[in-house]
Amino acid sequence: MEAKNTKIRPKNSGSKQLFDNPILEKLSHTHIAIPVSMFFIAGFVLGYYAFTHTELANWAIGMLFITGAIIFTFIEYWVHRSVYHIEPTTDARAKFQYIAHGVHHEYPKDKTRLAMPPIVAVIVAVTLFSIFFVLMGEAAYAFFPGFIWGYAAYLLVHYSVHAYAPPKNFMKQLWINHAVHHYKDGNAVFGVSSPIWDYVFGTMATMDKSKVSENL
Repeated sequence: MEAKNTKIRPKNSGSKQLFDNPILEKLSHTHIAIPVSMFFIAGFVLGYYAFTHTELANWAIGMLFITGAIIFTFIEYWVHRSVYHIEPTTDARAKFQYIAHGVHHEYPKDKTRLAMPPIVAVIVAVTLFSIFFVLMGEAAYAFFPGFIWGYAAYLLVHYSVHAYAPPKNFMKQLWINHAVHHYKDGNAVFGVSSPIWDYVFGTMATMDKSKVSENL
């Protein structure tokens, strides 16, 4: 039996209980400062190690850092489009999609669910670093800081577009883009920290965006 792919209507306030277990429910919420601090500090420590305990040249460390940050923007786009917006064709897929991301679309102003829970984020980060280390060796100590600083920057942008009014500068477009994704077309504009991959893969919405940011 296929689950129905119903459109979630955003609510402008409140939160959603996801788990009956109070511990799991508590762990599904986080203050944005916790993961942001964790990953900026982890990136600094790994980067320092790259400079002081590897044979990598300084220029190579810089290039690997930049490459890691760029690669993150693609992973951000791909995960948002292909994992968080997985088609809910079965009950299990629908449940996963809702817990992983659908609840955020239903309660976009819930500031405690604008980031992956820290415990889950640490497990994912350790797993990714292990994979990068197997593939890249000591270069991972320079590459991964760029990657996780990219994630920390994404968290700051994502939090800002939901918690604050759009700024009166060039960054306003990020607010507008994300408002389109939440309130106009959930199948478009998957990039949060950068729109580049939406342009590359043709998922940038072409509608009139002049009043969309009013929803954020």
